Amino acid sequence: MKKLLEVLEYGDGEIRFNTDINVNKNPEVIPDIASRAAFSMATGLWGGNEISILAVIRALSIADLSLCTHRKEMIREMESNSEYLAQCFVEAKREYEKAGGTVFTFGPDIKPSKNHS
Repeated sequence: MKKLLEVLEYGDGEIRFNTDINVNKNPEVIPDIASRAAFSMATGLWGGNEISILAVIRALSIADLSLCTHRKEMIREMESNSEYLAQCFVEAKREYEKAGGTVFTFGPDIKPSKNHS
């Protein structure tokens, strides 16, 4: 098991971060993490706490962008990368359905039945 990101808030409000990922050694790990995280968010994040988890992830992103020197460039890059990843997911879903698979979509806070995961 690898720690992608650990975020801890201490009693005094201090937030600390830790990871087992070394981007300097392997910069290609980031696109891989992004695609696997998106897949997990689309399929396996169920447990009833999705809204809170996604809200915290977005809060961390906002905090990062607020400190970014080239914020507009970063936002454009994030928009471009996320659009590409979204297109990949749509295409994968289309191919899966074309091959006879069925895709079930559930909104946040709606747990799939035992028959769907």
